[in-house]
Amino acid sequence: MGTRDLLSDEQITSGLLALPEWQREDGSIRRTVQAKDFPAAIRIVDAVAEQAEAMDHHPDIDIRWRTLHFTLSTHSAGGLTALDLKLAALIDAAAAAEA
Repeated sequence: MGTRDLLSDEQITSGLLALPEWQREDGSIRRTVQAKDFPAAIRIVDAVAEQAEAMDHHPDIDIRWRTLHFTLSTHSAGGLTALDLKLAALIDAAAAAEA
């Protein structure tokens, strides 16, 4: 199974057990991060941008002062793939580094 193959419901449920900050919404997963201030929020986005570019897998990011909303889905596959779970874990690590 490739990283861009759609995951089954069971695989998604299992993968989200390790990602408790993420919620599934239809064909995507979402998380909100509250950074300590605006510069910290931008550092999180910068860290995520580097990882996403290296993976060639880019999240939707909404920045509202120190509140970041991340949405992940593999659009080319039409839903969630292993790439989404991997990037979610990297986003969690970037957020934790700024906590």
